Amino acid sequence: MHGKIIFYEDKNFQGRSYESSSDCPDMTSYLSKCHSCRVESGCFMAYDRSNYMGNQYFMKRGEYSDYQRMNGFSDCIRSCRMIPMHRGAYRARIYEKENFGGQMHEMMDDCDNFQDRYRMSDCMSCNVMDGHWLMYEQPQYRGRMMYMRPGEYRNFKDMMGGQKFMSMRRITDMC
Repeated sequence: MHGKIIFYEDKNFQGRSYESSSDCPDMTSYLSKCHSCRVESGCFMAYDRSNYMGNQYFMKRGEYSDYQRMNGFSDCIRSCRMIPMHRGAYRARIYEKENFGGQMHEMMDDCDNFQDRYRMSDCMSCNVMDGHWLMYEQPQYRGRMMYMRPGEYRNFKDMMGGQKFMSMRRITDMC
């Protein structure tokens, strides 16, 4: 099943709209701004900068009438990525240091606190082998987040401006 999202220029689903079922690297090609959206199916990551940059927000089926109030961001949605459905195992390795250095732990399920479970105060790189994941800057899946697809993430400091991650969860039946 593919996802479907409808973006609106103004809050409360007002103004011009744009419908998408795929990735959109630059919303300004379709709308001058985007302050609300409706996810009809699937899951998406919304970004407050073009080309999937800046703050990220996970969106599942539902209505999002005021992007700014909901996220506390000062800007509107500028790009969006559809999260494909994943069937099968989830597997990721988290590392204490950049470039897969230091302590390593393999994860196959959610972890609400790296410090408590692994005695690991920093997570600075990650290798996602299977599935799609969300990493959070605070324990208990709170704070800023980052969408992780299968691949190597060698240095969070360079990617996220020094942001540290303290919890991680699988994107499973959330969609």
